[in-house]
Amino acid sequence: MNEFYQALIDPEFSLVRYGLIAGIMSSVAFGIVGTYVVTRRISYLAGAIAHSVLAGIGASLYLQKVHGLAWCSPTAGALVCAVLAALAVGLVSLHAREREDTVIGAIWASGMAVGLLFLWKAQSWGDAMIYLFGDIQLISRKDIAFLAGLDVLVVTLALLWHNKLLAVCFDQEFASLRGVRAKTYYLLLLVLTAVCVVLLMRVVGIVLVIALLTLPAAVAGRFARRFWQMMALAVLFCMAFVVAGFVICYPNDLPAGPTIILVAGATYLVVAAGGSLLRKVR
Repeated sequence: MNEFYQALIDPEFSLVRYGLIAGIMSSVAFGIVGTYVVTRRISYLAGAIAHSVLAGIGASLYLQKVHGLAWCSPTAGALVCAVLAALAVGLVSLHAREREDTVIGAIWASGMAVGLLFLWKAQSWGDAMIYLFGDIQLISRKDIAFLAGLDVLVVTLALLWHNKLLAVCFDQEFASLRGVRAKTYYLLLLVLTAVCVVLLMRVVGIVLVIALLTLPAAVAGRFARRFWQMMALAVLFCMAFVVAGFVICYPNDLPAGPTIILVAGATYLVVAAGGSLLRKVR
């Protein structure tokens, strides 16, 4: 703990501070959107969106390395691809006559395949590792600014259309009967999820992104009585997982992303098991 505190105040370890700030800032959006995702039970859709992002990352790195387009940022490519994947997955789930899980699986796999092909042509496997597995300790000042902008966007949209999104999460058909454009707000929810995936990508990587998006909200759901309480607790739990992950990983020379996920997963298992034991005792 003392080593971690010293790293926070030492000017030579600014990357640790940036990583911790990024994790805490991102927790606001993750807690809000993660609560919608868990309540609406669309974690599998969020998984498809997350893994499709690799296509945007691969294409951006290909344009950088092969065609010399330095301005083509992998993060920007990931954001564009995530939004397109969210709209595609949402429209498929709303309108497709095929089996929904099959089509979503095809989008999931195709996005990853396209990304891998681009990475192969660009020979940029090393550059892609940070996006696949994350490294929050390599966050820069520029990344912090980008995260802040995306964070503000997510929170603003959630505040503007909270009631509509809430109605869609609990009963989409009833919301439609009451005159709410349920399909439009459902697609908006998926786009918000896509933005969060890009936010979370640098924290824990694509491979672990769904865990940190859903686990804080799942833990919060065990304690909250109202939706707003669940959302607030999800934000706080996400922040706590990030801080605890940093406290554990830094002195022990462990990667931050997987450590944060293990803390979140262990907490969820303990809370779930404790809840089951209490129900049996009662």
